[in-house]
Amino acid sequence: VDRVIAACKEAGVRRLVHMSALNADPAGPSRYLRSKGEAEAAVAASGLDWTIVEPSVIFGREDAFLNLFARLLRIAPVMALARADARFQPVYVGDVAECIVRSLGLPATIGQRYPLCGPTIYTLRELVRYAGEVTGKPRPIIGLGRTLGTLQAAVLELLPGTLMSRDNLASMERDSVCGCDFPAVFGFRPQALETIAPTYLGPEAAKSRYDDYRERGGR
Repeated sequence: VDRVIAACKEAGVRRLVHMSALNADPAGPSRYLRSKGEAEAAVAASGLDWTIVEPSVIFGREDAFLNLFARLLRIAPVMALARADARFQPVYVGDVAECIVRSLGLPATIGQRYPLCGPTIYTLRELVRYAGEVTGKPRPIIGLGRTLGTLQAAVLELLPGTLMSRDNLASMERDSVCGCDFPAVFGFRPQALETIAPTYLGPEAAKSRYDDYRERGGR
C-alpha cells in the first residue's frame, strides 16, 4: 500500500479507495488482520482523499471460499472442520465492487470506513453444509477442537494451494460479522448468498462451465 500511496502522489491522484477486510487491526490475532490494519493506518495517514471498505468474506463465481468447500466435499466422505462455529456474514463480490465504484462519485464517503456484509450471518458449519446441499454432495461434518484444528491447519498449510493455515484459524478468533446495517450511502441492498451461489456451485452450473471449457478447447 505504501507504493500505491506514493504512486498516487507522484501522479497527482488525490482519490484513493482502499479495499481492506473486516476486523482489520494492527493488534489483531493474525498476521493477515494485522497487515490489513497496518495498511488502513497508512492510507488514513496518507493525506489523500481516501475511502476504506472492509468486507466480510467475499463470495462469487471464482471465489476461494465456497468453491474450496465444494471441491473438498466432492472428494471427502466426511468433512473435518476446524472452528466450525466461527461466524461469517458473506458479501457478494459484485456488491463490493459496486460500493467501490459508487464511492468515487460520493464526496460524503471521503475519510470514511465502511464495513460491508451480506444480509445473513452463518456459522462456518452452516456454510459448508450449504455448499454440500447446493452441489449435491452433502457430507457429515465433524467439528474439531482447538488442538486438532490447529494440527489439521499445520498439515494443510504444507500442501500445494494452502487449503488452510494456522493464520486462517487465528483470523477466525474474531467473528467476521458487521453488527450494523449495510451502508445506506451506497443506495442499494446486498444480495443474498442463496440467490447467487447456486448459479456457480450447482450441478447445472458446473456442467455449463465444462461445456465452455470444451468449446474453448475445440472439443
